[in-house]
Amino acid sequence: MGAPRRPEARSPAVTAVHPAPCPAPRRVPPAVFAGTAAAGLAVSAWGAYDRPTWFLETVWALVGLPVVVLAWRRFPLTGLLCGLLAAHAMVLAVGGHYTYARVPAGDWVRDAFGLDRNPYDRFGHLVQGFVPAMLVRELLSRTSPLRGSRWLAPLTVCACLAFSACFELLEWLAAEIGGHGADAFLATQGDVWDTQWDMFCALIGAVLSLLLLSRLHDRHLRMLDGAADARR
Repeated sequence: MGAPRRPEARSPAVTAVHPAPCPAPRRVPPAVFAGTAAAGLAVSAWGAYDRPTWFLETVWALVGLPVVVLAWRRFPLTGLLCGLLAAHAMVLAVGGHYTYARVPAGDWVRDAFGLDRNPYDRFGHLVQGFVPAMLVRELLSRTSPLRGSRWLAPLTVCACLAFSACFELLEWLAAEIGGHGADAFLATQGDVWDTQWDMFCALIGAVLSLLLLSRLHDRHLRMLDGAADARR
C-alpha cells in the first residue's frame, strides 16, 4: 500500500474582494465661492436701477462676506454652507440691481403663468429661509449642545422666522423714513398681505432646507471635523 495521500488544500469557494476606497468628493475652494459672491455684487452695483435700494437689498451680503473671510481661520464653514451663501448673494445681487419687482426673469414667469405680480420677491424670501436655515443649523451644531438633538430643527426654524420678522420690521422702518421713496425696496406691488406672505415664504424655505439638506449637511460637518482633527 502506498503512503496515504494528503488532502489537497482547497481554495475558498468565495474570495473576499475588498473594493477600492471611494475617493473623497472634490471640494470647491472657499475662495471660489467668495470670489463669485464678490464679483456678482460688483457687477450688480454697475448701473443699478436705484443705488440706495441696491445697498439696502445687498447689505446682508456686503457685511456677511467680509465677516466670513476674516473669521475663516478660527471658524471655517462647511463647503455646503459656503455654496449656499454664495448662491444667496447672487439672489440678493439680482434683486438689488433691478429691484425685486422688476427682475426680468420674474416678469417672464408672471406672464407665462398669468400671475398678478412679479414673483421674484417671493422667491427671494423663500431663499431667505432656505439658506439661513443651514447657517443657523451649522452655528448651533458647532457652538451648542444641540448637535444631534431633536430640538435642533425646530429651533433653527424659529430662528429663521425671527430673522424674517426682523427684516419686515426694517422694511417698515424704511417706509416710515423714506415714504414713497422706499417703494422699490418694499416691493409690495400693491399686496396688502405682502409682509405675511414674505414671512410665510421664509418659513417654507427653512422647513424645506432642513428636510432636503440635513443629512448632507451632517456629512459636511463630519468632513469639517475630520479636517480639524488632521490639523491638530
